[in-house]
Amino acid sequence: MTHPAEHRRSAAEEAPDLTALARIHSALPSLPPSERRVADAVLSDPGKAAELSITALAERAETSVATVMRFCRAIEITSYPQLRLALAASAARDYALGGGRPVPGTDIGANDTLREITDKIIYSEVRALEDTGAELDVEALGKAVDAVCRARRIDIFGIGASAFVGQDLHQKLHRLGRIVFTWADRHAALTASALLTAEDVVVGISHSGETEDTVEPLQAAAKRGATTIALTNVPDSTLARTADVVLVACARETSLRSGATVSRIAQLALVDCLFVGVAQRSFAATSAALHETHQAVQSRRRPKRKRDAPGAD
Repeated sequence: MTHPAEHRRSAAEEAPDLTALARIHSALPSLPPSERRVADAVLSDPGKAAELSITALAERAETSVATVMRFCRAIEITSYPQLRLALAASAARDYALGGGRPVPGTDIGANDTLREITDKIIYSEVRALEDTGAELDVEALGKAVDAVCRARRIDIFGIGASAFVGQDLHQKLHRLGRIVFTWADRHAALTASALLTAEDVVVGISHSGETEDTVEPLQAAAKRGATTIALTNVPDSTLARTADVVLVACARETSLRSGATVSRIAQLALVDCLFVGVAQRSFAATSAALHETHQAVQSRRRPKRKRDAPGAD
């Protein structure tokens, strides 16, 4: 079986322009300070960084050439020329996707107009979805779908912004008739983990993959034999290393919107992919369940009064 890291490395070699910036963002939390300065220098202007020699980039990041090379290896790029090629291709792609207009920055400035703010937010969210699609490990998604379909019960762990994503997954799977629980409290999650078996599935959601309130219950569930699924932005995080299956979201941070907030958009897209994958496995039963749950809500809606009807006086 191909290890997830090997799969990502193969995909990067085939399409570096699609994945280089996404992998830099994913690696940011685990980079040492000197390599993070290189990442920041690259992400601030990928097109400009593509034009720099390795010495010039090292000077801009206030570090050494050796550190730049370590940074390349950390994001699974074998040489500095390959990094420059990937950055140039990514910058060109961004320019083309923007209709030939300059790509907006991601940081929100104190003097930005409301139009500039909305452009930056929409750009960041669209790219988060595109990067997540480019990085998506379909084999891992298939394993997650298989596990959820077989599960006796599904428990979802997530704190803060990740809890909202967990609630969305809970609501979707519950409408299919699945036995699902979501926990946004560490003690409640640990209590739930103590009752799990090898027939159960746990989904841990964390942007950083280092949130202890999510990592610890997932580890406890793994010890009980439950199948564990991580939904995170950092494929080398503690949460990802603990899980049997890893689904990676790719988010671009802004100064006024934390990574956890930006990643919610990409995480929700992965939740939709997982949900539809599960629903498709039992199409007839799923359609019936969705119809029944829809009708349960529709039947409670108050009928329109005559005066509210179209054409009424």
